[in-house]
Amino acid sequence: VGMFEHVGTANYWDFFAQINRLLDPDGVALLHSIGHMSPPSTASPWLDKYIFPGGYSPALSEVLTAVEPNQLWVTDIEVLRVHYAQTLEEWNRRFQANRARIAEIYDERFCRMWEFYLISCAQMFRTGAQMVFQMQLAHKRDAVPLTRNYMFENERRLAEAGDIANAAE
Repeated sequence: VGMFEHVGTANYWDFFAQINRLLDPDGVALLHSIGHMSPPSTASPWLDKYIFPGGYSPALSEVLTAVEPNQLWVTDIEVLRVHYAQTLEEWNRRFQANRARIAEIYDERFCRMWEFYLISCAQMFRTGAQMVFQMQLAHKRDAVPLTRNYMFENERRLAEAGDIANAAE
């Protein structure tokens, strides 16, 4: 579960200073966050009021400027472009399958807001307005292999061993 969206831009430097302090010398940290590729901006007033009070999806530039002075190497960045759109669409499918029961627990207003959130945010990810990024951080630039092959090899090994449930981990 992501939490970086709730750290607040004023706290980014302290956040990465803490990672720097706590990370083992040969350790690797992974930051997973919703973000956007456009210049820094403000949060959506509607999302801030009804869905994610105090939440903010940063531009990569905002994050990198806080990482660099904290003596951490960005050893990899992966931008998950439409992955979260698919997640939101699946959440909406499951929500719709249970909508009547949810409306009984909450109310129709909540259901309409939740539908708006799921559908509009899915479109933001589909159009490129939003993304999920994963940033790998380390003290040493050689803390991880040069390519991602080690991840794929581990998945293949687990799949061949019949440990399909853990193959994607």
